[in-house]
Amino acid sequence: MRLVSAIVAAIALSGCGDNGDQGQAGGPPPPPKVTAAMPVVKDIMEMDDFTGRFEAVDSVDVRARVSGYLDNIHFEEGTVVKAGDLLFTIDPRPYQAILDGANANLNIAKTEFNFASKELERAQSLVGRGDISRSTLDQRHQNFTTAQARIEGAKADVRRAELDLEFTEIRAPFTGRISIKQVSVGNLVKADDTVLTNIVSLDPIHFYFDVDERSYLAYARNQLDENSASGRITPSDVSVILSDKTLKARTGRLDFVDNRIDQASGTMRIRAVFPNHDLLLQPGIFGKISIPGSPLYKGILIPDEAIASDQDRRIVYVLDDANVVSAQVIRPGPRIDGYRVVRTGLTGMERIVVDGLTRVRPGVKVDPAMVDLPPIKP
Repeated sequence: MRLVSAIVAAIALSGCGDNGDQGQAGGPPPPPKVTAAMPVVKDIMEMDDFTGRFEAVDSVDVRARVSGYLDNIHFEEGTVVKAGDLLFTIDPRPYQAILDGANANLNIAKTEFNFASKELERAQSLVGRGDISRSTLDQRHQNFTTAQARIEGAKADVRRAELDLEFTEIRAPFTGRISIKQVSVGNLVKADDTVLTNIVSLDPIHFYFDVDERSYLAYARNQLDENSASGRITPSDVSVILSDKTLKARTGRLDFVDNRIDQASGTMRIRAVFPNHDLLLQPGIFGKISIPGSPLYKGILIPDEAIASDQDRRIVYVLDDANVVSAQVIRPGPRIDGYRVVRTGLTGMERIVVDGLTRVRPGVKVDPAMVDLPPIKP
């Protein structure tokens, strides 16, 4: 019995010694590994987005200046025509006949003028000798003046007939894309009434959009200085993207601001102009334009992945010199170059956790791996 008791006691003491060694070997867990970086600090300009529509710089409904029957059509529908290209021909024969008659009347007037001129010269030579009366001289002078006026009237009739004949050929007033023909050959065309087709210019092209009153006042305030106190938005570079996101953004310039706020909508109409050398942009296409929403300033940018939520606040985890985490409340702004602008809360000199937020909490010491954030996020 004594031997058995000694063996049991030895086993118990041996087990207690093993447990104590295991507790001392475990120790505290290692600090969690995270990725940290300093914010990107650079000059930025905030951009505001608005939706608008492209419109042609020039648009015209093509009408005839003279009446007549449509004789020929010289264009293909939907193609680009150049300024001066022949589009339609109205039967020119009636107007050619009127021009021929005007030229004949001009020749008659010239003949009458030559006769009156010779009669006046003869009367002037005879009146000095007393062979004709003074009244006869006055009569021939009147005939000469009348014949001279008839020539001017006949010339005006010729010019008018020439214009009417020229107007039988209807040409493109500017370069642009032409629509479908509205009238077929053989139909009667009424002067200044019948719409034959429509042409819109394409390069350059306008983009119209509306901004609310508050935004307009902010833009105008940002551009006011000692040298420009007009209260108008000055021309500046803007960009527009289309509904097809694969297409590259187009760059243009603001060139017009309306002269009043629309009372019904409370918005101001603004226009930008864009080059359109490839003729891709068409009137009526929607787009989203980005315009400068602030002056150029030194901005603090961080990735969206570095921002956490604490109820209704936005926070980032900042590391001190001992790599201990603390929560810093920030006020985020818009996205620029793939990053989120930090309006308040950071100075740009902090080390913040950008990856591994789920493994940290305030007061915890971490093992950070420092990385450099590129100026523009891929």
